[in-house]
Amino acid sequence: MCGHTTQVRCRSAEQGKRKWSHDGWVLSPLVLAELLPGGAEGWETVAGGESGASLVYDRGTQRYAKVVSSERVAELAAERDRCFWISQTAVPSVRVLDWRQTDVGACLVTQAVLGVPASELDAQALLKAWPSLAGAVRALHDLATDRCPYDRSLAWMMPLARASVVEGRVVADFLPVALQGTPPAQILEQIERELPVRVAQERADLVVCHGDLCLPNILVDPDAGRVKALIDVGRLGTADPYGDIALLLATASETWPDEAMARQADQQFARLYGTQLDPERQDFYLRLDPLTW
Repeated sequence: MCGHTTQVRCRSAEQGKRKWSHDGWVLSPLVLAELLPGGAEGWETVAGGESGASLVYDRGTQRYAKVVSSERVAELAAERDRCFWISQTAVPSVRVLDWRQTDVGACLVTQAVLGVPASELDAQALLKAWPSLAGAVRALHDLATDRCPYDRSLAWMMPLARASVVEGRVVADFLPVALQGTPPAQILEQIERELPVRVAQERADLVVCHGDLCLPNILVDPDAGRVKALIDVGRLGTADPYGDIALLLATASETWPDEAMARQADQQFARLYGTQLDPERQDFYLRLDPLTW
């Protein structure tokens, strides 16, 4: 990412609040009773995400449930498996409580974590949490790649990108602002030309990545300035660390009040994480990521 004029829209952004729907599939009370533990009573809608999942909350038991239609069961099952895996490590994450699956869809229930999405913090609060956030990312990336059974390498991402472009599924709003008027096929061509260099970098620096490390997917205790959990880990897998770093710094740049503070925060993250930022590598992943949804 060159400078901070590049903006990305996180797939976890809230939309469709108080509406039980997935692209036109509306959850009836009968379906809710079938999918949610104890039935639909006591659960309240938190968000309908751009990932196609509805998130609901049970205040009485402090549980969250992510509910998807039958077409997205495999995606939610992938998140469930990754939740189990990462919960066995020292990386802050959420605990899986229940899994329910029927012919109409599936439901993943997790224990609520006290904290707020980092995207809801103002600049001062985010800066306070910045060292903890850098530490959490470093801890994730320090996990042994040979013990991670999940892949999110370029060998996995590129077929998704190619299919998304061919099928016309690229969402322009997910692209960096400067590229939202550029044909996705042209963006893909540029990515393909850079691919040999990026594959070599990935092989040299392979880590366990979150896969969608934008601010809404990081829960923070704002009073303590501490990361409480990394959530929405359905794309977790071994990959280039810049797949995470690029998204994190790009979404954080929307919180910082000016260019000077954004650059300062980026450099502070780099020092705490233990790297020297590579703007070209950041830019590559900000172009590739939107093509893989």
